[in-house]
Amino acid sequence: MKYAGSLFSILLYIFIVSSFAACDSNPVGSQGGLNSQMIIVDHDCTDLSKIPVQWIDDAKAKLKIAYGHTSHGGQLTSGMSGLVSFKGNQYSFNSSGSDGALTFHDSPFSGASDLGNPNRTAWANATRDYLNSHSEINVIIWSWCGQVSNADSANIVTYLSLMSGLEQDFPNVRFIYMTGHLDGSGPDGNLHKRNEQIRTYCRMFGKALYDFADIESYDPDGLVNYMELGADDNCDYDSSGISMNWAQEWQRTHTLDVDWYNCSSAHSQPLNANRKAYAAWWLWARIAGWSGE
Repeated sequence: MKYAGSLFSILLYIFIVSSFAACDSNPVGSQGGLNSQMIIVDHDCTDLSKIPVQWIDDAKAKLKIAYGHTSHGGQLTSGMSGLVSFKGNQYSFNSSGSDGALTFHDSPFSGASDLGNPNRTAWANATRDYLNSHSEINVIIWSWCGQVSNADSANIVTYLSLMSGLEQDFPNVRFIYMTGHLDGSGPDGNLHKRNEQIRTYCRMFGKALYDFADIESYDPDGLVNYMELGADDNCDYDSSGISMNWAQEWQRTHTLDVDWYNCSSAHSQPLNANRKAYAAWWLWARIAGWSGE
């Protein structure tokens, strides 16, 4: 296993609390290649209309993505599939990049299913094996299922260290970090603490983060942080002792196939997968070179 920087640098982030603006992108990383610019994709990066078409096209032309996930991570891909039906072939993707689509290999790895299955390290070896036989791939993204909820700080250090080792060994591949999905434990829960650990590291060392948990903490209006109200992966939250669902509420008051689209969304609601897809295309455009402005 390889570690970036000194042991002090790896552990320092655990104790530092910083505040940054959403959708940050500053060339602050210490590594070269594709992993030298910070990209934070969160709930403020879910307005599809703000992404210039040029950068959607550039992403499709430049990126060759491999994504490892199980059911929760499938919200991203099912949302992307539904987006094609909703908005057209501008957002198409397939495994070969044919017909002008984004090249996207969905769950292509052998030996691991997600960041915690069958264990917390198998995904790294699976990634190495895959990249060694697929040199065309230039973006790697893995999601968690529920394993961040019961992780301790050392488990997260293992995750971050393995990612850092991959970045060193494959400098021409962009590696995307990810937080774990909401579990209803709120701001004082272990999940939030471990997600904050991942976020702080990514900001300190200039990584690319797809903030899965933050994306599902807000509805499209962005006025309420439902994580702070105990929201879970189904978008259920507590409103003065009454169980509510922010996604269902928003869907009821907005027009289907105009404001949102129906699609599969494992463990959750269609609107959640919609927002995961919008954020994914924001991420692809950013990696392709869009400034995010």
